[in-house]
Amino acid sequence: MAFTQSDITVENGHVGPHPSYIQLAKPYMFEQKLQECMAATGVTEAKEDNIRLQGVSWIDSLRKALHLPVRTFNTACVYYHRFRLVHVDTEYGFMDAATAALFTACKIEDTLKKSREILCAAYNQKVTSAEHVSQDDPMFDNPSKAIVGLERLMLEASGFDYRSRYPQKLLLKLSKYYHLDRDTVGKTAYNMSLDLYRTFAPLKQTTSTMAIACVELAGRLHERNVQELEAGKGFKEWRTSRAEVMETLLDLLDLYTHHRTLTTVGQEYPIETFIAIRITLNQEASTNEYPRYTNSVKKRSFTNGTKPANGTKDTRSAKSPLSPQDTLVSDGKSSVTLSPEAAAGAKVRAGLKEGTVRFMLDPERARDEKKIVAEYFKVEEEEYEVEVEREKRRG
Repeated sequence: MAFTQSDITVENGHVGPHPSYIQLAKPYMFEQKLQECMAATGVTEAKEDNIRLQGVSWIDSLRKALHLPVRTFNTACVYYHRFRLVHVDTEYGFMDAATAALFTACKIEDTLKKSREILCAAYNQKVTSAEHVSQDDPMFDNPSKAIVGLERLMLEASGFDYRSRYPQKLLLKLSKYYHLDRDTVGKTAYNMSLDLYRTFAPLKQTTSTMAIACVELAGRLHERNVQELEAGKGFKEWRTSRAEVMETLLDLLDLYTHHRTLTTVGQEYPIETFIAIRITLNQEASTNEYPRYTNSVKKRSFTNGTKPANGTKDTRSAKSPLSPQDTLVSDGKSSVTLSPEAAAGAKVRAGLKEGTVRFMLDPERARDEKKIVAEYFKVEEEEYEVEVEREKRRG
């Protein structure tokens, strides 16, 4: 007996086995996507800032205790940010996530440290020197296993993309090219590049954009303005624009204005200095009509300017999630999307029952593969007309 179409149709509407998901590595995430992810995880802006700053401060203190290079700090912060955009903050502690991010970054940057060694350094920071313990202490057995488990989730959240960006090297070259003092402007710009990782700018901007923004802001703080950078000269060669540099500058000024005591550079200058620079930049952005956040797309509305009545839903928006609320799964927990990005979460949630997530770096290869696989899942129907003779009734 041959199988019919209804016999092999699965719950998701596909015929036969699930074609699986493909998640592409995304080296850049824009502000619009960041806001969608934070809305999907259900975290408030104040709580998000608090957890983000505490986690980066924890990574920085461990990095100094273990004498790790700056590139490891950069990579750890990026992995920490990406992890938090996918997982709800109730699923983990920020210290565990920050420690796991540093442990993962140590492997990627070839500055290997054992998980027990990182946990031991974290513990010894909180006690006096007389109470220090070694990394072989049994108290680190279970936490070490937890950190190794979080490492896999860190890699999944980043799409197994090991590419990293280090603005410090280019920053020093720019300072030397524009003849800026190494001990004043250069040092401030370098420290500013570390503070930059307390924001989401490293997820949004290129290496050249971050380096240019740090050099320009450091020059403004020391009243050593670089006219060529402020005029946007040579930005095309660096594959950036004045609007992107302006966005990074304003991100830094937001950090120094609202969380000045938690930064390195912010504590060295009064808040009035940052406010004065921000007013100048706001005037420039207003004059040139620079958007606050670049590369944003306006979302379409299916209501034609009218709001649905109370208690009613727009059934058309359910098929194409236009807002973070549409992507929430049925158990009340968030999952950024109901596709590969959510499948890379920590747990298998409701709505993600079948399908395999595969990670790819080449978008062209993924596009070609999807096109080939789609041919096998097309529903083709044929109609036949058959004449049937009716039997005559017997009298």
